[in-house]
Amino acid sequence: MIDQVAEKIARRVILAFVLGGLLLLSYAVLHMFIVPVAWAVIIAFATWPAYRRLRAAMPRYPTSSALLMTLLLSTAFVLPALWIGMLLQSELALAIAAMTAQIKQGALVLPEFVRTLPWVGDALQGLLDELTHDPEALKAQLTDWVRRGSDQVVALIGDVGRNAAKLGFALITVFFLYRDGDRVLSQVHGVLRHFLGERVDSYLGAVGGMTKAVVWGLIVTAIGQGFVAGLGYWWAGVAAPVLFGAVTAVIAMVPFGTPFAWGSIGIWLLVTGNTVEGVGLLLWGALVVSWVDNLIRPLVISSATRIPFLLVMFGVLGGLAAFGLVGLFLGPVVLAVLMAVWREWIDESEFGRLTGVQPPAVEDTGGEQAPR
Repeated sequence: MIDQVAEKIARRVILAFVLGGLLLLSYAVLHMFIVPVAWAVIIAFATWPAYRRLRAAMPRYPTSSALLMTLLLSTAFVLPALWIGMLLQSELALAIAAMTAQIKQGALVLPEFVRTLPWVGDALQGLLDELTHDPEALKAQLTDWVRRGSDQVVALIGDVGRNAAKLGFALITVFFLYRDGDRVLSQVHGVLRHFLGERVDSYLGAVGGMTKAVVWGLIVTAIGQGFVAGLGYWWAGVAAPVLFGAVTAVIAMVPFGTPFAWGSIGIWLLVTGNTVEGVGLLLWGALVVSWVDNLIRPLVISSATRIPFLLVMFGVLGGLAAFGLVGLFLGPVVLAVLMAVWREWIDESEFGRLTGVQPPAVEDTGGEQAPR
């Protein structure tokens, strides 16, 4: 009997080492594809309702419907990106030219109502004089800031756009997820159920609900904020409204980040003597642009996932720092699963304390499962 137990333990230890080695080797082979696959899963999940309608119209041609959906998705990404890229290239030159011309005109003076503010008015004017006393030095400093900012942006979005190969891998993966998504999901569900039991349903529900909420809460509201802010820039006469609107949309994916965009432009307008436009833009940003960020985003994310928005914000910021741009989605999803586990443990402990037995498995319907 002792020999049989020892043999069984030895087999399990060997199996654990073999599986661990295979996992390490698999990671070494596949690690460069993890980010494209993660993007493909997010895109496929977010666009699954549209693909389901297309699949219903072509029930006998799953491969053709998946290919058509992938081509439509590629067109929706590539054409707007090329159009915005051409606009940004031209408007960036206009913005730099306007800023340089303003600097060369001489000293910049704050509006009277700002300079007369107690304690801060004189300090702000002194700081502005110090920055603009040497236009060439300021121009060099601005150029250095733009270069550093460009490096940060490239580092941030490099996981998606550093080269076309990664985008191509993501789109290829999306095609196979469309075509074989049901079968893959059922296999993943079966494997997870083998290890986690019935509770896997609540975990998958948390992942699906959080992914859907983050997609709508981050991307859609960010695009809306960029569009609304662009209207404000256009009204204020900013030289490159599309450029700054696109920048605002990118910044808006970080919670409470938009004031740094429209606030800086509004202050610049005030500094350059455009008082009415500057005050109007600041009011527009505070009352309209930030209203979308501070009200609609928490409402969409928190109500859909039953998770406090503060925790969602930590997930977004922490995921962004840990994983790059894809961390905007992975961070909140990880915390959503953690919250699902926490709530399950709390329910089990409360049930056990009151009854002395374990509670029955209950499927969590608070989130939407991945597409079936």
